[in-house]
Amino acid sequence: QVQLVESGGGLVQAGGSLRLSCAASGSINNINAMGWYRQAPGKQRELVAGIISDGSANYADSVKGRFTISRGDAKNTVYLQMNSLKPEDTAVYYCYANRGYTYTTRYWGQGTQVTVSS
Repeated sequence: QVQLVESGGGLVQAGGSLRLSCAASGSINNINAMGWYRQAPGKQRELVAGIISDGSANYADSVKGRFTISRGDAKNTVYLQMNSLKPEDTAVYYCYANRGYTYTTRYWGQGTQVTVSS
């Protein structure tokens, strides 16, 4: 019912920046949280950043101070500004959206590759 389309991934050098975007479509009403996970080879998928409807955001310790998550005015688009990128940030980044209250469904994007070279 919710489709998430990501963009902005790519290859950058260490110290560079990327801006990821994720746009939700479909049954976007009642989306109350959006954000990003990432998964590197051989590692568990981890939460990078999330934002809820009131604008509150949380970040993984490893990205705090370097990444910034924000939502568009329509509240169906989320951005991840990634600065001072490190090789260890290399991963597939997945957008997510939570929809519903009391009974919440998690939707996922297809993922976008971020590669940071040394």
